[in-house]
Amino acid sequence: MKALKILAVTFIVLVVIAVFSYERIIASVLLPQYIEWAHETELKGQEIGTPLNEKELLLAAEIGIKHPEKVRIVYIDEVPYPYENYALKVFGEAVGLVGEGIINNAQVFGYSIYSRKDFELNRPKLAHELVHVLQIERASLDSVVTQHFFDMAEYGYDDAPLEVEAFKANKTYSADW
Repeated sequence: MKALKILAVTFIVLVVIAVFSYERIIASVLLPQYIEWAHETELKGQEIGTPLNEKELLLAAEIGIKHPEKVRIVYIDEVPYPYENYALKVFGEAVGLVGEGIINNAQVFGYSIYSRKDFELNRPKLAHELVHVLQIERASLDSVVTQHFFDMAEYGYDDAPLEVEAFKANKTYSADW
């Protein structure tokens, strides 16, 4: 009985330590795995994606992207996520990146924009995604991914600062082509 109590107390202490050090766990274990996968996803997008057309290039330049010629759009059935990595899957579900009822219509990995085939990537929606390209161009894929993960955990999708900035582009460029 005494051993069971010691085991229970030890378990509780470990849970408390894990809760208070979750940021360190995320930053040191999960983020490097996701960032590596994100870089691979960007490279694949650069290989198979479609360059922006004339109107899209002008929009990207107007938004402030320094190298709009590098941007590629990849039309896919489902926006990629490293579901095969169980820890990343659980984390993505916990912060609302993926999971039941969540449909990810488009996501940016560096200069690669992955968009669902059935998602109309009109001018305001493309502007939103191009702002994410700009954010990555201003900082780096690594730092934007890191900020976005922590912001999603703290604020949720709609109030995450990177998303708030991108949603402004939806309004600024609300007129369709």
